[in-house]
Amino acid sequence: MSTFDTNALPFLNPRTERRVALITGGNSGVGFYTVLHLYLHGYIIYIAGRSRSQCLKSIKELKKKAKEIIQEYDVDASSIRHLGDLFFLEVDLSSLSSVIRAVEYFKSIEDHLHLLINNAGAMALPFALTKDNFEIQLQTNYVSPFLLTTKLLPILEKTTDKFPTSPPPRVIYVSSIGHQFAIRYFRLSQAFNYKPNFIFTWLRYGMAKTAGIHFMKMLALRNPKVLSMTVHPGFVMNANIFAYWTRLPIVGILFWCVFEIVGYFFGVSSQEGAEAVTKCSLDPSFTVEKHNGKYFGADGQEATPSRIANDMDYAARTWIWTIHQLNERGIRIPNNNDF
Repeated sequence: MSTFDTNALPFLNPRTERRVALITGGNSGVGFYTVLHLYLHGYIIYIAGRSRSQCLKSIKELKKKAKEIIQEYDVDASSIRHLGDLFFLEVDLSSLSSVIRAVEYFKSIEDHLHLLINNAGAMALPFALTKDNFEIQLQTNYVSPFLLTTKLLPILEKTTDKFPTSPPPRVIYVSSIGHQFAIRYFRLSQAFNYKPNFIFTWLRYGMAKTAGIHFMKMLALRNPKVLSMTVHPGFVMNANIFAYWTRLPIVGILFWCVFEIVGYFFGVSSQEGAEAVTKCSLDPSFTVEKHNGKYFGADGQEATPSRIANDMDYAARTWIWTIHQLNERGIRIPNNNDF
């Protein structure tokens, strides 16, 4: 569990230093509290999600919580701490065309981006293919974040040039201990559509989350102007994540019991999980030279992912496979020289 004090992070005045953040899945769980921290620290935040009504409801709640917090500030804190702003950005990670539309819209209204947090994901779902013909967990947890990030890289890199005295832009991928479920012979082309689904869904989830770690390592290698990191926020006790399993007859009861026991001994709240993500997002001591491509644990300290996730040969294969798959679907990812 993180013991990091988020109040130790720099507070910005958006009137004089307008820093922009985009976060997927910022309307609930760890994402919600990460947005709250960024908002309190003066960031202009775009909450990317599928449901306008849910995101607007969360924005209203975030503003209410922030107002309650700032009322507790003393005079000195009130003079240097300013709220940012919150906006909704429509995106459905199960649709590649939706991701592309979201990027184009964002680029039409903003000319810089300081922070991109790939937080949204799907866990332990039954086997299903998206309309883009990717397994649902693989697309939501990896392929769409890959597409979103690479399509935003030009604006991220231009932000470095536009704000030469500011810290470099950051890309954060929110991972999971579930990446450890990836099996020894890592192949994204393997669907693992076998029974019982109760077992193989976790393999599919682990593959997707491992691919996300690979992505951050390759991005760090290819794009030194941007600080790319992975953070594992801990075993977050959010029942909504496991809603599919807890609703199943018989199995759901057993799963709920395991969920409660494991959570009691090892779980963290969404608020606690957000502290590690916030630290990686805002801590000024993190640098491209020392931290690019690194993996951080729930305490906000550098950690080591699984052997497969840490393997650069696998990471290179993951990158090549993803580029090839997107090319087959008519989506071109620009090279560095195209920026």
